[in-house]
Parts: sequence; structure tokens; C-alpha cells
Amino acid sequence: MAILLPEQIFSLAPDVGKSYYENLAGGVNASVTVNNFSDAPVSLVITRVNAPVVTYLIPAGNSLTLSVELLLVAALLSGALPVFGTIHIATSDF
Repeated sequence: MAILLPEQIFSLAPDVGKSYYENLAGGVNASVTVNNFSDAPVSLVITRVNAPVVTYLIPAGNSLTLSVELLLVAALLSGALPVFGTIHIATSDF
């Protein structure tokens, strides 16, 4: 069964990080989509069960969708410039 969480709008000042999903009770399979509408890149940080933390850089005006097994935390980090866009997370039993 899939659970579609509400789309979240992000607007981060320079050099700020914010978590947009946390499941600290063992992780969950999920799909994470980030749409970066700003003129600067944004970093998507994925933390999974028994796996290294992985960071994906999403260039300005681009998007990224990932399927993640056993997701614990999905967070966004801005760089030297402010960023804005949307992040959408859907959890499932895939």
C-alpha cells in the first residue's frame, strides 16, 4: 500500500539545511521527488538504514526523482545562495 504525503514547498536561506521526512523507527521504502525552481543548486541528503549518507546535487531549474529503500531521513541543504521549490515523498511497500 502506498501513502502519498502532501507536497511541501521549500524556501531556504543561504547555508541552511532542513529535514522534510523522518522515519526513525526502522525506515520505509519511498519515492522522493525534488523540483528546484531557483537559480542556484540544492542538495538532497538521503539517509538509509545500514547505508552511507548520500547527497545528490540538483542543478538550478532541474528536478530529481529517486526510489529509496529503507529511508530514514530526507533533507535539503542550500549553498551560498537561497533556493526554493517543492519536495514530494511517497512511501510504499515495494
